[in-house]
Amino acid sequence: MGFAATGPGRCGAAPDLPSANLPAQRIGPNDLLAVSVYDAPELTRTVRVGADGFFSLPMLPRRVKAEGLMPGDLEAAIAAALKDAKLIVDPVVTVTVAEYCSRPISVAGAVKQPLTFQAAGPVRLLEALARAGGLAPEAGPEILVTHPQSAGAASLPFVQRILVNSLIDGADPALNIALTGGEEIRVPEAGRVYVIGNVKKPGAFPVQDGVESSVLQMLALAGGLAPYATKDAYIYRREGGARNEIPVALSSIMQRKSPDVPLLANDIFYVPDNKTRRLTLGALDKVAAFGAGAGTAIIYAGVR
Repeated sequence: MGFAATGPGRCGAAPDLPSANLPAQRIGPNDLLAVSVYDAPELTRTVRVGADGFFSLPMLPRRVKAEGLMPGDLEAAIAAALKDAKLIVDPVVTVTVAEYCSRPISVAGAVKQPLTFQAAGPVRLLEALARAGGLAPEAGPEILVTHPQSAGAASLPFVQRILVNSLIDGADPALNIALTGGEEIRVPEAGRVYVIGNVKKPGAFPVQDGVESSVLQMLALAGGLAPYATKDAYIYRREGGARNEIPVALSSIMQRKSPDVPLLANDIFYVPDNKTRRLTLGALDKVAAFGAGAGTAIIYAGVR
């Protein structure tokens, strides 16, 4: 499948050493190598590439550089080092990558099983998302892929934005990008409107960017008004660091005497009970912080 889950003490897919059979890719820091020198058991061993890209072998006066080399190129470099040190006249060297630890891909955000795994072979974006269990129900409309900087590059990492609908529903093959290791995939959650108070099903309802929602739409998702709802409601919207209160003539809107009112992501739409006092702004801020489930708990706990 081209990926390997990480685990305690493990970086990549490493079958029983030294017979690992991972795809040949350029070697990087912290990769585990199985080095075999024919008829020289004292030089045959597994070695971990250092953070600087070098590793040591017994009796060689200098460390060997592995970073950036393919396994075949490293075999030639080790053989040349053994010749130069006059240890073996015509060495036959085999290098196998036992674990890839230099190619992490992380998948976080609104996925079912956030994880980091090693790209032990060719990986596509859809494969990485599948490895994370797929998108969570609260996933937003886009996926952010942060690509690593090139060696020696002074610019910031490149962030690629990919629309979920185009990737999955549209099946655009150009968006199923290749991943080589070092990428960070993040799936932001969709914005939500919090509907609380005297409605039948208080909740946090997702809204997609660019798609307008409204008071009547959110009331429908919340199952409609519960008994004893007031004729007026309120929208609490954070603007410029403060949460502003916007009165809504709810009864008039429901009777089609006033136009429906649009709602934005992260708005709190609050329908008070005409028998109790309204929630305080502090309680409403708790709703925004902890979600509509917390808002429902606040209401029934009697915080007013």
